[in-house]
Amino acid sequence: MAVVSWKEILLLTGLVVGCYWNSLSCGFVFDDVSAILDNKDLRPSTPLRNLFLNDFWGTPMAEERSHKSYRPLTVLTFRLNYLFSELSASSYHMLNVVLHAVVCVLFLRVCRLFLDKTSGLVAALLFAVHPIHTEAVTGVVGRAELLSSIFLLAAFLAYTKSTGADHSIVWPPIALTVVLVAAATLCKEQGITVVGICCVHEVFVAQGFTLPMLLDTLRQVLQGKDGFPYAVLQTLLKLIVLVISTLLLVIVRVQVIQSQLPVFTRFDNPAAVSPTPTRQLTFNYLLPVNAWLLLNPSELCCDWTMGTIPLVESLLDLRNMATLLFYTFLGLLAYHSLRYRHSSAKTVIMALSLIVLPFIPASNLFFPVGFVVAERVLYVPSMGFCVLIAHGFKIVSHKGHLKKISWLIIGVLLTTHAVKTFKRNWDWESEYTLFTSALKVNKNNAKLWNNVGHALENQNNYAKALQYFLQATRVQPDDIGAHMNVGRTYKNLNKSKEAEDAYLVAKSLMPQVIPGKKYATRVAPNHLNVYINLANLIRANESRLEEADQLYRQAISMRPDFKQAYISRQDFSFLYPSNFSP
Repeated sequence: MAVVSWKEILLLTGLVVGCYWNSLSCGFVFDDVSAILDNKDLRPSTPLRNLFLNDFWGTPMAEERSHKSYRPLTVLTFRLNYLFSELSASSYHMLNVVLHAVVCVLFLRVCRLFLDKTSGLVAALLFAVHPIHTEAVTGVVGRAELLSSIFLLAAFLAYTKSTGADHSIVWPPIALTVVLVAAATLCKEQGITVVGICCVHEVFVAQGFTLPMLLDTLRQVLQGKDGFPYAVLQTLLKLIVLVISTLLLVIVRVQVIQSQLPVFTRFDNPAAVSPTPTRQLTFNYLLPVNAWLLLNPSELCCDWTMGTIPLVESLLDLRNMATLLFYTFLGLLAYHSLRYRHSSAKTVIMALSLIVLPFIPASNLFFPVGFVVAERVLYVPSMGFCVLIAHGFKIVSHKGHLKKISWLIIGVLLTTHAVKTFKRNWDWESEYTLFTSALKVNKNNAKLWNNVGHALENQNNYAKALQYFLQATRVQPDDIGAHMNVGRTYKNLNKSKEAEDAYLVAKSLMPQVIPGKKYATRVAPNHLNVYINLANLIRANESRLEEADQLYRQAISMRPDFKQAYISRQDFSFLYPSNFSP
């Protein structure tokens, strides 16, 4: 088993730095704002234990608005960044680049288990420069992917040492594996999937079983012809330890989120609230969409929510062909890898396990998540993709007349990917550059139009911001937030009549309270601000004070825990005590 040399470490590190050094000029954008700038858990004045009580964004796990993302170890690294450099964005980006280099070296070490020296290095080089990683590396919140990947790969490497020379079980590496799996899960939830990868390795690589062999062994045991072979018993014992450890981690995780899934809206993931068969057809179609991003990362987008990918509403939709082709190709690869026991089959099965298992939590197939597609979640699955590409390169390059062509193709691929990654980093320089670059890829996402408007609004360019907010209402007419943005911008432009009209449209889109019935629908607090904003606008007219107070009370009736409504109404009572009715 070849080890990683210092020259290879320097090569990978140099390539990573060359691709990502310009990310040090980027600021805090998109989700970084909530996770870094607005997160009080990073401040030294906040008790350290809060990191283990709150979610990734600093919201208490018990609150309804919590995202339920429990990643205390990742937040701890943010806090260390803050300790040394406070809110200097370059230090956060620098640590991300270092972590990506560490992942690349560990990945090369893993590749050496299944590939020869040359093709293993090709896989690691491709992983280092792949443009799909810019969101995970250049976006600061992507650190969750990087840290989880480090512990995931370390856990897998530890597990591969759990079999002794005489095929006996070596328990210390298994114990270390369990610890590292827990650490990976505390960085990001998908870290727990490494247990499945270890199980695949144990059965099909370490023990050399094929699916026909497993079925034959099971049939003999069920027929009473023979007991379990010793090798099978050892394998079962190791897998039972892993599975029990995993179940304990899952139980702890469920307790932490208090058995509640996060609340997502239909704007976050439209298919999640769609009827059958639209939901199933769309979620399955997203699999080839993600595969295409790995194959052809030419058009990348920071946000794939809302109307980015239209729903697949019929079996006659031609996009179902892409889904069918994807499953056919995946099935053929699985058939090849599970039926035979030669080295090529083992390489393919490990590549598939790296692609499929870490992606399952983000696939929407078993439970809904808060996004349609997210490039950052492809960070670990891309490892399996890179192994497949390198394995294909190995096969082709061994054919004499194709050797030079295969090297030329790999050279072109690495060069174009490195250039694309370097250029993509500039998109993350500011919120304006990030969201305008996203609009070049997708113009059907109202959230992107809104976000460009917010970036212009922060520059006090209200006239131009208004154009983007109005476009958002045209793209998604039922987007309450977009109409609120229009109203707020009109107010900033001193156009009160137009502002009121926009707020009234937003208010009309809110779920209506039925008199005499308990209001049970969950309403986003930021959407309830439409009542506050409208009340604050019309109370400037003394003849409409009662109307303003009614709006405050309506917001409170819809969500009794909406603190801002109480605060605004209290301010109103101080300003107009004679018009205030308790």
